Amino acid sequence: MDAFLTWLRQDTAGLLTLAGLGIALLLFLIIKLKVEPFIALVGVGVLVALAGGVSIPDLVGTPIKSSDALIEKGFAGILGHITLIIGLGTVLGAILERSGGAEVLLGKLVGIFGEKGTPLAMGITGFVLGIPVFFDIGIFVLAPLIYVAAVRGGKSLVLYALPLLAGLSITHAFLPPHPGPVAAAGLFHVELGWIIIMGLACGIPAWFVGGILFGTWIGKRIIVPVPEDRIVPEAEEAKGHEPSIGVVLLVIGLPMLLILGGTFGNIFAPEGALRDTLIFFGNPGIALTVAVLVAMWLLGFRQGMTAEELGELSGSSLKPVGMILLVVGAGAFFGAVLAATGVGKAVAGTLSAAGLPLIVSAYVIACGMRIAQGSATVAIVTTGGILAPVLTSGEYTQPQLALIVMAISAGSIIASHVNDGGFWIIAKYFNMTVKQTLQTWTVLETVLSVVGFAMASILFLFVR
Repeated sequence: MDAFLTWLRQDTAGLLTLAGLGIALLLFLIIKLKVEPFIALVGVGVLVALAGGVSIPDLVGTPIKSSDALIEKGFAGILGHITLIIGLGTVLGAILERSGGAEVLLGKLVGIFGEKGTPLAMGITGFVLGIPVFFDIGIFVLAPLIYVAAVRGGKSLVLYALPLLAGLSITHAFLPPHPGPVAAAGLFHVELGWIIIMGLACGIPAWFVGGILFGTWIGKRIIVPVPEDRIVPEAEEAKGHEPSIGVVLLVIGLPMLLILGGTFGNIFAPEGALRDTLIFFGNPGIALTVAVLVAMWLLGFRQGMTAEELGELSGSSLKPVGMILLVVGAGAFFGAVLAATGVGKAVAGTLSAAGLPLIVSAYVIACGMRIAQGSATVAIVTTGGILAPVLTSGEYTQPQLALIVMAISAGSIIASHVNDGGFWIIAKYFNMTVKQTLQTWTVLETVLSVVGFAMASILFLFVR
């Protein structure tokens, strides 16, 4: 037994076996036993740590001092980075949703592109609104607009739904303040400004190829009617009270502009008041706080909301965030365990010896995690934990690290199928059978993944 444990903890093959057994157990608990991902991640993390030779005091601390314990540092390091960002981003999206900003944005785009260009307008709406709004909330808010467009156009729901879903999916996987890219940026110590730049560079081509080109092609071939019970008259009570399109775009774009200003101000601005100001307002927490305050005023008070209504809206929107934070924190702990036992370096070294570039390895691991257990966020944080020991060595520049994050993000959305909750939401909301959902949504996610990874790989060849 001692010889086996020594092999498991010190030999590269043993460490890889430990990693494989840990991930297999994790997937078994999540997929077969339906254990909540954050509970499975913590439990498996503890078992891998003990099997890998981490001492109990190092793992959980002592009754006198636990702040240096692996379980606390694993959670605290990443949650300190993402909690404020995700919380503020959620409130911002909720205010935008309640104010009617989504309808204003879509209506303006349909006016620009015309009825024939409605699928493109849907796609742009999904991409822009998807920046501050979580994926599933975006579906709930925008589904009625898709029904109306399909009835007006007399065409398949698929033609209007897929472009919008592509926009929501890309922003969820590639851009802050969504939990996956924010968590990966925290694990690899990447500035969010670079995540935004590379997310747009990789995400926009993927969105266009998947959502617009493929979405239009398949939408003309798979005919899905609008269910009778989903045909509802357009609401009239909000008419005359919607915000202007300029205000909507300001609220969505303000935090991104501030973060980018901080990133480039830190690089190019000379030392002094200007640089300090750009860095201050470019901090993601500060940028999102400013955006939320602006949204509360322009989309809240000026649209007739009371302070009490805004408070209730903020509180209700934050309720689902707790589970997201638990999953991300538990994933970071699991990654810290893999680093502490040496598994991360063994996996990365083996992949390197196999001749795979690190960016390809990142994509392959994320794809495997996504296909196996369904959650994009779990796939990102688990892959990030495996690769973090290598990626924080200082060998890679900020743009290169951001592109590796994009490769992981691309892998995290591939081949959505029956183990993904989003698969069933889309099947239900858009009146599709399982076969039709596989033909449309699953293929769409795969196209988005492949094109996004291709863009990240091409850019990786040129950035330094």
